Amino acid sequence: MPVEMVCNAFDISRSSYYENRQRRNHIDVERLALKAQVSRLFTKSRSSAGSRTIKGMLNDDGVVIGRFKVRRLMSELGLICKQPGPHAYKQATIERPDIPNYLDREFAVEQPNQVWCGDITYIWSGQRWSYLAVVLDLYARRVVGWAMSSSPDADLVVKALDHAWEQRGQPEKVMFHSDQGSQYASRKFRQRLWRYRVTQSMSRRGNCWERHSVYYSCEHRIGLTRAGIGLIAFALTCRSVLMFPEASRAQRW
Repeated sequence: MPVEMVCNAFDISRSSYYENRQRRNHIDVERLALKAQVSRLFTKSRSSAGSRTIKGMLNDDGVVIGRFKVRRLMSELGLICKQPGPHAYKQATIERPDIPNYLDREFAVEQPNQVWCGDITYIWSGQRWSYLAVVLDLYARRVVGWAMSSSPDADLVVKALDHAWEQRGQPEKVMFHSDQGSQYASRKFRQRLWRYRVTQSMSRRGNCWERHSVYYSCEHRIGLTRAGIGLIAFALTCRSVLMFPEASRAQRW
């Protein structure tokens, strides 16, 4: 069908038709670069930044652009902002009276490898949540074992315990204290404690004071190195944790 007939049917000029064809064949390098920047900033924000936020971030980088253009670019890229939900663990529903609370808030420990505490924290690693289990010696408030995984399962806490047991020279007569998380109450973890002749102790439900030192150490330090944190970086950071006044003993240990 002739171009002139089609243009007359839609009441447009031939020059407009040819200009549109030429525009489609032309690659707008500047627009592609802007799309790449918008996509990078959107990914960096974990899909939570909208057009206003990205416009402000681009302006901070020296890019002169308006909010509505950013919105068009996001629409072309199929980017829809959303706020990530809060991370939450499943709440324990079963009390474990069969595992006594031997620690009973007795934080004054006389020697190393006498009482270990364990806990799990979560880290945003850029694409997903990662989980970190640590073992802390109460004598010096020093991390002696750790493990990282994409799942907060029993294997994670077992690996952390294995690391601590090997790193501390396979000690004897150790007490391991934790909360009533399903990982620490699992058969696999309790069997590993039995193999190492480690006495298990658990705090009561709703009582987090016994493991406060572990939680604070992990959560506070992780916040300082959250982007792309790795196992080695965390280990180096936690080695310098001095939370309590008596923690100066760690330097002599």
